[in-house]
Amino acid sequence: MGEIHTDSGKSTMNQAALLGTWKLSSYVVTADTGEESMPYGEHPMGFLNYSADGRMQVIGTASARAARQESASTDEDQVSLYRTMFAYAGRYSVAQDQVTHHVDISWNEAWSGTDQVRNFEVRGNTLTITSRFTDPATGTENLYVLIWEKVADLR
Repeated sequence: MGEIHTDSGKSTMNQAALLGTWKLSSYVVTADTGEESMPYGEHPMGFLNYSADGRMQVIGTASARAARQESASTDEDQVSLYRTMFAYAGRYSVAQDQVTHHVDISWNEAWSGTDQVRNFEVRGNTLTITSRFTDPATGTENLYVLIWEKVADLR
């Protein structure tokens, strides 16, 4: 089960606000120079899920990924697909306005077994996650801002 910090009850409330499935609507990267980019395009695709049992999983892709029709793709094709996606899963814990993803498995093996700390804010049906870390594809440190929209419960 995910760790719940109860300092004044705020973290428990924050964890409850995270629960469910979120759809990626924006992915903006800001370099230390102040230059902004959208490496996953204007309409990135992805889903993030936080479950009540303390597990999380996320997958995201760029909007302009080329569909391969042939059964065998080249090494260059595979590298391009790898560089335009992210995916990982594990446990999570919440402390005030931070969520820590305790990564068990990842598309980027360097993240497996690590803790990825993210700042977050939930406003209505919008989840904003911000973090500063080194991009595994480029090796540069950047500020990442991902906007997620709550997916309606179909039950």
